[in-house]
Amino acid sequence: MDALDAIMTRRSIREYREGEVSQETIETLLRAAMMAPSACNQQVWRFIVVTNKDILRQIPSIHSNAAMTPGAALGVLVCGEPGRETCPGNWPVDCAAATENLLLAVHALGLGAVWTAVYADENKIKRFRDFFQLPPEIVPFSWIPIGYPAVAPESPDRYNSKIVHWNKW
Repeated sequence: MDALDAIMTRRSIREYREGEVSQETIETLLRAAMMAPSACNQQVWRFIVVTNKDILRQIPSIHSNAAMTPGAALGVLVCGEPGRETCPGNWPVDCAAATENLLLAVHALGLGAVWTAVYADENKIKRFRDFFQLPPEIVPFSWIPIGYPAVAPESPDRYNSKIVHWNKW
């Protein structure tokens, strides 16, 4: 799948078929996430990969929008470490770029995923921080359930010329 096809056809997948994702594929997904651009090339993202089904079943109790997680083969918690920044304030953008790279790689490899936001909801941040026993310097950013898609949603054309301005507002 080429890059534009991946971008134009990626959809949020909330229903999964049975099937384990290989360690090699998971590493490929993480490599793609880590290829995202980051401010001052600081790469302050951190990742927790969850393949344990007992943990996956518990995630909806800490994130109300993650009800699909128990059906996923795995989940990835994308986190930031703001204290490592030399260009302060950019870690959320960096983690968003890593999350999007992860989602595109998931799709390109025939898997499905959905971005469930953790940051900037203080309650979700606390629940994820407590559940995963994160050190205080680590901030959970997004939770990504990943698996084999059980659905194939259509991809709408979202281009809207009315919101595009040329040269000046």
